[in-house]
Amino acid sequence: AVAPAGDIHADRILILDFGSQYTQLIARRVREAGVFCEILPFDVDPGRIASFGARGFILSGGPESVYDALDYRIPAPVLASGAPLLGICYGMQAMASQLGGKVAPSTEREFGHAVVRQTADCVLLDGLEGAEGHAEQLNVWMSHGDRVEGLPAGFEVVATSANAPLAAMQDVERRYFALQFHPEVTHTEQGAVILSRFVHDVCGCASEWTSANIIDDAIERMRAQVGNGQVVLGLSGGVDSSVVAALLQRAIGERLHCIFVDNGLLRLGEGDEVMATFAQLMGVNVTRVDASDLFLNALAGEPDPERKRKIIGAKFIDVFDREAGRLDDVGFLAQGTIYPDVIESAGAASGKAHVIKSHHNVGGLPDTMTLELVEPLRELFKDEVRKLGMELGLPRELVFRHPFPGPGLGVRILGEVHAAYADTLRQADWIFIQELRDAGWYDRVSQAFAVYLPVRSVGVMGDQRRYDHVIALRAVETVDFMTARWAHLPYDLLERCSNRIINEVAGVSRVVYDVSGKPPATIEWE
Repeated sequence: AVAPAGDIHADRILILDFGSQYTQLIARRVREAGVFCEILPFDVDPGRIASFGARGFILSGGPESVYDALDYRIPAPVLASGAPLLGICYGMQAMASQLGGKVAPSTEREFGHAVVRQTADCVLLDGLEGAEGHAEQLNVWMSHGDRVEGLPAGFEVVATSANAPLAAMQDVERRYFALQFHPEVTHTEQGAVILSRFVHDVCGCASEWTSANIIDDAIERMRAQVGNGQVVLGLSGGVDSSVVAALLQRAIGERLHCIFVDNGLLRLGEGDEVMATFAQLMGVNVTRVDASDLFLNALAGEPDPERKRKIIGAKFIDVFDREAGRLDDVGFLAQGTIYPDVIESAGAASGKAHVIKSHHNVGGLPDTMTLELVEPLRELFKDEVRKLGMELGLPRELVFRHPFPGPGLGVRILGEVHAAYADTLRQADWIFIQELRDAGWYDRVSQAFAVYLPVRSVGVMGDQRRYDHVIALRAVETVDFMTARWAHLPYDLLERCSNRIINEVAGVSRVVYDVSGKPPATIEWE
């Protein structure tokens, strides 16, 4: 049902996913425009679409062809709703095909940059200046092999490109719009404006989805859910669990109990930083558990990456359960689940999503768990979580810290994990990050870290031969972490990092820099 007026979910957009890698970007752009939206697969139960209460619908792109994938269709409740509709790439082709137009393979496919020229008035495009300052002309991002070659009844062409005579079309009376290009990607000029115009000017949505409103709404919902109960949270020091802790602290105060498990695989000084921020600065009730020996002993002799992940995940659950069991009357477990986790879990369950990357989460929940879950971030993307963190007053260094895998250094030490290896890697990683910060590069890259390679290399220091291990440095630039390019760090910066690590960290004879993109490589080495 439609949410009541004044609710931050009241004006909502439903995005139907046809399998595009860019679908989450569409949702992020809509959220940035201050409007709540959700993503559902195109073949979701029709009753769920009808009850969603959308003010408008967006159809994503996808890899299929309308004449091959006959079941990849716009659901009937969408077309019967009378709500505005925006089709993007495959979504445009599906609209054309189902509404009586013609779609055919293009002899000249467009993948990448293209220029579209507006040919008729259109609320989404009017007055936009793009390509080299020309009005009614935009640099856009295309990714299609098929194209619309015949308009459905009631539609008109509003933009063309060199290889797509129907680059955009509209039916003003029904408030149907379609774009062959992708407005959601940063390569498309004014793309965010186009999407904002659709949700605001066409659908009539208000901008209620703001950080301040989200915080107030989350606190109200958590208080209603928890009542007078006690909540336990596994605090990792990452941004997601940190924001959950800050929200719960505002919502229920001392009835929040945080457990911080030090598994011996954290970054240098991380445990002390977590305690200083939450226990001392914010007054959060935090119990620190030093389980380093337990984790390292369990990992002894295990070189396989997947086995290491499972061992670390299982041990975390054991330690967390033991500590949580010492608390009285705890009925709720808080987690930092975010919206991409929800989307990807749903995709995996349906069997339709292509698995692009695996996540390095700590581990799953035990089947015997009786605590009720509290997940205040499950509707939010990572960038929204960071905005909440700043609004809540968390330190910027914590909020914008680079991602860190759940198993920690356990998957950044290749092969067997030893305490000495972890100590060496911690120091090397700290030097690398410190140099990036000092050079102004830390916030320019999306993720940076050091990796311990269990291979020995000959070196010379002080006229003496050394035969020590190798440290690899990795820094990447990415928007969505599905694809990434290696960061082109300045040579003098890399030289300083190498010199410092070799001179200051015992047991390292050589430093290398990873210049692999994703794909074919993954961002983490294991």
